[in-house]
Amino acid sequence: MKIFLKTEDEIDLMRKANQLVGSTLAELGRHVQPGITTLQLDKIAEEFIRDHGAIPTFKNFPNPYGEPFPASICTSVNDVVVHGIPNADVVLKEGDIISIDCGTLLDGYNGDSCYTFAVGEVSPEVRKLLNVTKESLYRGIEQAVAGKHVGDIGATIQDYCESFGYGVVRELTGHGIGKEMHEDPKIPNYGRHGNGVMLKAGVCIAIEPMITMGDYHIGMLPDKWSIVTCDRKPAAHFEHTIAIRKGKAEILSTFEEIENH
Repeated sequence: MKIFLKTEDEIDLMRKANQLVGSTLAELGRHVQPGITTLQLDKIAEEFIRDHGAIPTFKNFPNPYGEPFPASICTSVNDVVVHGIPNADVVLKEGDIISIDCGTLLDGYNGDSCYTFAVGEVSPEVRKLLNVTKESLYRGIEQAVAGKHVGDIGATIQDYCESFGYGVVRELTGHGIGKEMHEDPKIPNYGRHGNGVMLKAGVCIAIEPMITMGDYHIGMLPDKWSIVTCDRKPAAHFEHTIAIRKGKAEILSTFEEIENH
C-alpha cells in the first residue's frame, strides 16, 4: 500500500480541481428537471469541464474488465447505486432521484465529488434517505483527522445509517486521491472504530457513503458498469474529497453552489 502525503502546494491544486467539480455539479443541478435525458446532462458536464481547462477524469476510465467508461459523469437514477452510464433513453421524471458523480483532472491533480439530486418533488421516504446519507458523509468527515483510523470513518457512517434501517453497500468504497483518481487507502463506509490504516495529515481522501433504502446487496447490469440494488429500492450517494489535517479535516470539494442556487 502506497499512501502519498500531499504538500500544501499540491493540496491547493487539488482544491482548485475539486472546486471545479462543485461548480460542474451546480451547473448540472440547474438542468436536473423532468424531461431532460442523462445524456444531455453528460454533454453539459463535459463542455463545462473542458471550458474551464480541465479534463473529465471518468471519460475512458477502464473498469476491471478493461472496458472504458463512455461518458464524462456517472448518472445513477433511483435503484442505480453508482456508475450509471448517461443514455439518451433515460429521461428524468418527477419523483426520481439521480446521483451525479463527477471527476476532473486540472493541472495534474484530481477532483471527485457526488451529489444526489431530487427531480421535482420526491416522496418523504426518499427525501429522508437523501438527508441521512448526506448527514452520514459529514459525520464521517468529522472522524477524518490525523491520529484517527479509517475504521472510525466507516463505523460512524455505518452506525448512523443503520440506525434508520438503511443498508450500507460493502463492495464499493471511498479512496485516496491525488495525481491518480484512485489511490490508497480504501475508505469503506462500514467498519469498526480503531481499525484500519491510521490517518496522517496531508493525506487526501474521497469519502462517499453509498446507502440503500432496503437491503445492502448489489448487482451489476449487463453494461458491466451500472451497479443496482438487488431489491431495486432506491439508493443515495454523496461524496466529498477532503484533506486530512490535525484537529479538523478540510473539505476540498463543495456543495455550497449546488444548494444556494
